[in-house]
Amino acid sequence: VQLVESGGGSVDTGASLTLSCHASGLTFDDYAVGWFRQVPGYGRDGIACLSVSDKDLYYRESVEGRFTISRDSASNTIYLQMNNLKPEDTATYYCGVGPDPLVLTVWCMTQIAMDYWGTGTPVSVSS
Repeated sequence: VQLVESGGGSVDTGASLTLSCHASGLTFDDYAVGWFRQVPGYGRDGIACLSVSDKDLYYRESVEGRFTISRDSASNTIYLQMNNLKPEDTATYYCGVGPDPLVLTVWCMTQIAMDYWGTGTPVSVSS
């Protein structure tokens, strides 16, 4: 199984980026999926997650209204559209998958029982 993120980069405040995570060896439709980010010296934060069949959705408060997570079954890819980027969004972004949780918010915030992680793509937002 491989999850490969792409789309990160260095941008100015207010810019947009779209991150992609392509999977091989598994089908995203069978899993809860999410985007997570980590700053050096800090833990990994869940920022946007989708349950199986997209029945539940969670966004971290700091990104709600600016970020959108989506899943494309045909290409077996998940996306994170990031608009109005701020310097505090600077981090390495990871995609992750796991079994469909009972409570998506808890799963996203704690990353309990994650099955697979991508290797990360860096995002840097300058002021």
